[in-house]
Amino acid sequence: RACTWVHACNRLAMAWCSNEQCFNTVCGFLSPDWASVTLGVFVCQGCSLLHRGIPHISRVKSVQQESWEASEVELMAAMGNEAAKAKYEQKVPAFYYRPKHTDCKLLREQWIRARYERNEFEFIEKQEPYSAGYREGFLWKRGRDNGQFLSRKFILSEREGALKYFSKQEARDPKAVMKIETLNATFQPAKIGNPYGLQITYLRDNSTRNIFVYHSDSKEMVDWFNAIRAARFHYLQVAFPGASDEELVPKLTRSFMKEGFMEKTGPKHTEGFKKRWFTMDDRRLMYFKDPLDAYARGEVFIGSKENSYTVLPGLPPSTQGYHWNHGITIVTPDRKFLFACETEAEQKDWITAFQRVINRPMRPQEYAVEAHFKHKP
Repeated sequence: RACTWVHACNRLAMAWCSNEQCFNTVCGFLSPDWASVTLGVFVCQGCSLLHRGIPHISRVKSVQQESWEASEVELMAAMGNEAAKAKYEQKVPAFYYRPKHTDCKLLREQWIRARYERNEFEFIEKQEPYSAGYREGFLWKRGRDNGQFLSRKFILSEREGALKYFSKQEARDPKAVMKIETLNATFQPAKIGNPYGLQITYLRDNSTRNIFVYHSDSKEMVDWFNAIRAARFHYLQVAFPGASDEELVPKLTRSFMKEGFMEKTGPKHTEGFKKRWFTMDDRRLMYFKDPLDAYARGEVFIGSKENSYTVLPGLPPSTQGYHWNHGITIVTPDRKFLFACETEAEQKDWITAFQRVINRPMRPQEYAVEAHFKHKP
């Protein structure tokens, strides 16, 4: 019996050492020390907590702190992460979002359920809710003026190249038409105040418009998100016929580079500083009176250093009227923009975000965006 136990321990140790990364590979966690003894995969502690949410599918154990049955050890040795990936991720669509460890719980949990509980990537027909090119349903949408969430009908149509919503169920004409070309979606549970909250943005008259929605069903919300990604993917395949999937996938949806409160002053630098919510969406820096406003009070284009854009810590010596002491100056070819942060840490984070964009050369299409900003009233 002693020899058998030593053999089992050695088998488990060998299996553990050969699986150096959490099975949820997008998690990025190295040296996972938990395992699903029913699925035969090694996972990190964070992902093990999500696995506990599907006990009828996955039962987890600590590799080092719990006792193991010989049959469990044999399953881990026989399966392992690579074999499990070949089974559970056979047919993951290129557009399907694979969450990172920094993503919200909703995305990480639904990624696990899609693989093990619903087997969506073993049977293509189970992907129909987000891959059919058409999706219709009701979402709770935040009202632009009163801030109340009301049920609204949404239709996503790849054929029409748009996402539409209707203010009344029987209405024939949509309240808004959002072109897939400029559509973006990002989960914002803390900002919206709902664990399934999604922020949808699009361009209207070359200005950013925000829509905040949620659904009570977590799968439904993630299906909408991936349906938008699928529509964007197919649009970009037509727009850029020579591009590879690897080139297109990063363009499907994007998270904002940084958000938070800063103070700002006007173009003459003589007005008092006002507290505003800022969102940095690639080269667009937008500011709002409230984080959930539908429209920005203003937008600033952030170009590249080759085009005379720079970011500096601090404010010009003559500046007055600010309440927060950690200033930032953005220099553009036309003017200077002055901001103030509450803490030094926030100042450093914003400067890092600005610098990352400024250090990147501008793409040809971004020059057209810059020109629009220069002629904007």
